[in-house]
Amino acid sequence: MQIAILGVGSIGGVLLGALSDTDCGLVAISRGNSARNLSTLGLVLHTPEGSIEAIPPERFTTFDSESGPVPEAIRHSCDAALICGKADSTPVLAQLTEEILKDVGIAISLQNGMGHAQALSHRLGRERTLGGITTHGAWRGDTGTHWVGRGGITIGSLDRSVASVNAQRLVEILRQAGLSPEWSDDIDRSIWTKLLVNVAINPVCSIAGVRNGALLEVPELWDQAISAMSEAASVARASGVDLSELDLEEILREVATNTADNRCSMLQDIMAGRKTEIDQLCGAVVEIGESAGVPTPRNEMLHALVNGIEISSDFD
Repeated sequence: MQIAILGVGSIGGVLLGALSDTDCGLVAISRGNSARNLSTLGLVLHTPEGSIEAIPPERFTTFDSESGPVPEAIRHSCDAALICGKADSTPVLAQLTEEILKDVGIAISLQNGMGHAQALSHRLGRERTLGGITTHGAWRGDTGTHWVGRGGITIGSLDRSVASVNAQRLVEILRQAGLSPEWSDDIDRSIWTKLLVNVAINPVCSIAGVRNGALLEVPELWDQAISAMSEAASVARASGVDLSELDLEEILREVATNTADNRCSMLQDIMAGRKTEIDQLCGAVVEIGESAGVPTPRNEMLHALVNGIEISSDFD
């Protein structure tokens, strides 16, 4: 099986490094300096257990998405594509995915936010598109990709159908890679649950400039996180998502505990001067809430504050 990873940032780097230990073929699609480093230096992965793995550039094929058309060598060569890029890059990544997948290849979005799988399905068809989430923790620095917390990967079909042969093969390879995959019969609920956790942790920790564990230590921050999460849960329920069996506060507490030392991806983006995914998180809650008739004042406030931080340098 040949697997492409589109967007080799923190999570994409974890997937690339973990899958390098299997016998599957790998295509790494990145851009700019990241692509150049992958093609010349390979990937350095710091594992949660403290070991450092150096994956040579020969282990995978690298394509710089800014360099021009997709090379013939990888065009329509992949059985599966794992989409890990930033939310605002989804249209470009969807086009690349269509070009690199075989006719029966499948695509899985593991991005933050809502609507990415649906965007992929518009190009590929629902039968070739899966939704997905990951709870692995990671960040990328000058010394490589840091896999700081083992979690899992959940994938499922958009129409709740059973896993295809290709999907079953992919799940098995992800299991061999130690990525703890599982098939979900209700991937929409899984995606919404991940969104609820993200709107609770990312904007609050980013505005405060703290690691995730601070939510458990500062009651005022915890209250803000719970408020944002509860508000988003009301939007999810109004949208037809069944959350009745979930203890959302306990889920948030578990994630904050397991990722206590992490700087969330949104805080990393702010520190690096990059655009955040706040529009796809709190912004999505506000937009869907408006359609469903559910007020979302807390998410509106967090959305506005993070947007303000993003452009703060313009007013220095």
